[in-house]
Amino acid sequence: MRQHDVPPRAGRADGRPPEPVPPSSTPSVPPSAAPSATRRATALLRACHPAPAAAVTLFAGAFAAGAADAGPGRALLVAAAVLAGQLSVGWSNDWIDAARDRAVGRVGKPVVSGDVSPAGLRTAALAAAAACVLLSAALGAVPGALHVGLVAVAWGYNAGLKSTAWSWVPYAVAFGGLPSVATLAVADPAPAPWWVTAGAAGLGVGAHLANVLPDLEDDAATGVHGLPHRLGRRRTATGAAAVLLAAAAVVVLASPGAPGAGGLLALAATAALATSAAVVALRSPASRWPFRAAMLTAAVVVVLLVATG
Repeated sequence: MRQHDVPPRAGRADGRPPEPVPPSSTPSVPPSAAPSATRRATALLRACHPAPAAAVTLFAGAFAAGAADAGPGRALLVAAAVLAGQLSVGWSNDWIDAARDRAVGRVGKPVVSGDVSPAGLRTAALAAAAACVLLSAALGAVPGALHVGLVAVAWGYNAGLKSTAWSWVPYAVAFGGLPSVATLAVADPAPAPWWVTAGAAGLGVGAHLANVLPDLEDDAATGVHGLPHRLGRRRTATGAAAVLLAAAAVVVLASPGAPGAGGLLALAATAALATSAAVVALRSPASRWPFRAAMLTAAVVVVLLVATG
């Protein structure tokens, strides 16, 4: 109930005016405004963090098909398993953070606007996690177990690691291990090359730093003190740019053979993206461009990997 919705209170027995009623810390939804099935479905789509979920899924599928030499069916299975895992991570994030999001009034979150309930998000997250386990098992024992473990690490971030100085570790582990899910799921299984693993881990850490930038103050107000919050805005912005550029450089320069024109062009593109991310983060703290730049950097690197095989 909002403050102006509170009915007048009777005066106290001593004749003094009644004490004011503090406003509720969480927005409420009138009973008559219960979301329809369509609104709930749309809310679930928004709550799964669709942009990063789609990006990671496409990157994994493309890497499996182009760089890991998986057939079309195998690549689609890798993508399906990754999508299920990403959905579970996104929904669990909004479910676990529901109270925090309400406390700071993040009305852009469907759980805050009342279009979906925390219980609904919990059910969706657990269902997606179950689908992830089944789809991952279809990849084989080793790649399946690896992928489920990586998704569990991401859940660990949502469940509490995000509030520690080790908040970057789940991103490094989950992104760094993802290429090996693809390379272990093919006919001639092997872990991904070290430079692919290191580059992917760096992209994950850079994405973490960039993604948190717009929410530093709101996060701190609700008790979240991960590595970016401890570093502060300036060091986080410059650190994100440096890590993203270093990740791309590892992939371009450490891969077998001399870097070709495509590799150098990719490195120049990532340098421009990383620099723009840092500049925008410092000039427009609420901008989401730094995270988008991180996703575009990852896209450039994945395209390079697929093109070079």
